[in-house]
Amino acid sequence: MDIVKKWTESSLILKILVGVIVGAILGFFVPQWSVIGFVGEIFVSALKAIAPILVFVLVASAISKAKSGIGPKYRMIIIIFLLTNFIAALVAVLMCYMFPLNIYLSSASVASALGGLGEIMRDMILNIFSNPIKSLAEGEYLGILFWSIIIGFALRIVASDATKDVIEDIADSITKVVNFIIQFAPIGIMGLVFTSVSESGLGIFTEYGQLLLLIVGCMVFVGLVINPFISFLLLKRNPYPLLLTCLRDSGITAFFSRSSAANIPINLQLCERLGIDRDFFSISIPLGSTINTNGAAITITIMTVVTCYTLGIPVPFSIALVLCVVSTLAACGASGIVGGSLLLIPLACSLFGISQDISMQVVAVGFVISVVQDSFETALNSSCDVFFTAVTEYYYRAKNGEQVDLMGDFAKNK
Repeated sequence: MDIVKKWTESSLILKILVGVIVGAILGFFVPQWSVIGFVGEIFVSALKAIAPILVFVLVASAISKAKSGIGPKYRMIIIIFLLTNFIAALVAVLMCYMFPLNIYLSSASVASALGGLGEIMRDMILNIFSNPIKSLAEGEYLGILFWSIIIGFALRIVASDATKDVIEDIADSITKVVNFIIQFAPIGIMGLVFTSVSESGLGIFTEYGQLLLLIVGCMVFVGLVINPFISFLLLKRNPYPLLLTCLRDSGITAFFSRSSAANIPINLQLCERLGIDRDFFSISIPLGSTINTNGAAITITIMTVVTCYTLGIPVPFSIALVLCVVSTLAACGASGIVGGSLLLIPLACSLFGISQDISMQVVAVGFVISVVQDSFETALNSSCDVFFTAVTEYYYRAKNGEQVDLMGDFAKNK
């Protein structure tokens, strides 16, 4: 029991870093020990399994007991999520103008692309109104959010206080289960790192290194410059203590799990530690995992513009702005889809009259670099879910005249 107590009380981040190092070493020297990677698969599967239930009960409980006046927060966070998607796509266009690249397009074809924008919107609407049991089973967060909100409002109208307390107790119980699973994060991360290193080695990035550098560079710039600047405009405070906390506590696990859905429980736990209003973050975090997709917007935009350059197609700024809008909407549609941002490249390419045969070759290129691209994309998306949730919370506290030094609390990572 003393060992268990010491394990739970020690620094989770330090344990994860140790897991990263051990996983990399084992993946390089003994790549045949596949059982180590299986441990990582178990960890991600456990988080994915519990996350839909956690989101459902947390949102339903939060809505049923929500205080009045919380609506403006939701409106603000939605605007921030969509605005930052557009800005990320715009940054990607400008970076492509500054560093134009061509890529070699082979005849590879890896998957079927999603349909046009109309078909994407149709599928999204159908997912919203799909069977709630099916949504829970398959992790369709649009449906989960919709039905949990509807049920939450119904509970708020007709349920007694005792019933609401029961729902809240269930939410707390599921949260305890999540906390238990997260204690195994260092071991799970070790397995995930082992798999990446053992399967890809260090040579995976050489052929398309410049393209990968451009994509990752945009994501780093948006994550470390643009998003903090937006926060500074709202808060008039140094945003980096909060940002670095989010990157450390959320970004690292998202980077290696490469799953926003699996990272939802971790983000919810981080919001709890940061002292954010639970009624707010229990909805904003799953919402962010659905529509806050800066990384996907960057990937779709860069891959499309680079394809145009390769084919000698001009990209005037007026059309580039339309591409940014399409990338913003398409990135929202990519949530929850494995390789979703890559599979939506043909949609963006269609703006320039590029055939699907060619655009699917670009998708194949994307899968070559996806080991790193998808990791950075998920880390940016998921860590910013917490970051902008906290920024919105702090903005409204300051607006209401509260004098609490929340940025100090963020820096201390209480």
